[in-house]
Amino acid sequence: MGNPVIELKLLDERLRQWGLPRYQTGLAAAVDLHACLDEPLVLEPGAAPALISSGIALHMADSGMAALVLPRSGLGHRKGLVLGNLVGLIDADYTGPILVSAWNRNPPGGEPITVTPGERFAQMVFVPILRPDFAVVEEFSTDSTRGAGGFGSTG
Repeated sequence: MGNPVIELKLLDERLRQWGLPRYQTGLAAAVDLHACLDEPLVLEPGAAPALISSGIALHMADSGMAALVLPRSGLGHRKGLVLGNLVGLIDADYTGPILVSAWNRNPPGGEPITVTPGERFAQMVFVPILRPDFAVVEEFSTDSTRGAGGFGSTG
């Protein structure tokens, strides 16, 4: 069984120069997304998140998959760039533009972050999705070792 095929629509022709979404190495789990901006975007510490276009739209058309948008590790660690909603979820039936909410997590008075046009600033990974049916019950059919033990209950 081969890899699934996902339709990719270019919404920004500059991606033909900057690079289409692709895996940067043979074992990479995610494709990088480019910031499709007309000018550099300065994200100040503590300011509201900004939406950045990735310049693409997708059509997965498969209820067994979804895409997750994540920050690039280096930008998060070295500069403090994170996603405004931490992880973006792209459903298989969403065909609109992929917009990424970016936020500067540095403390007030810290360094601003500049995202430049064409910069690889986020990444997208495709994941399998299970869509179980639900059985409404009065009691669970079996016990578990943990039970209802919540935060910190395992040590």
